[in-house]
Amino acid sequence: METFPDLGSLTDQELKDLIQNLTEEEIDISYKRRILHGKIDILRAELVNRLRKKHEGGEDVITGADVQRLTDILSGRAAASAADDDAAS
Repeated sequence: METFPDLGSLTDQELKDLIQNLTEEEIDISYKRRILHGKIDILRAELVNRLRKKHEGGEDVITGADVQRLTDILSGRAAASAADDDAAS
């Protein structure tokens, strides 16, 4: 990440150009964020549909492994476990 420039050393035009560049970057990032949110929404809807079908079919929707994973996340053990998994890779 770039450091923020010394604003006092910038000319008026350099300052305007910097504002323009950062504004364009923000627009691009915002667009990408909206696209990602849309994809996440689609994926979540698919997951809900699959879970609904499992439930209607009499399958367990939540398993003991799911409960253990949630317990690990809430107790902070999941972060340590993920770091251990990354180190092993």
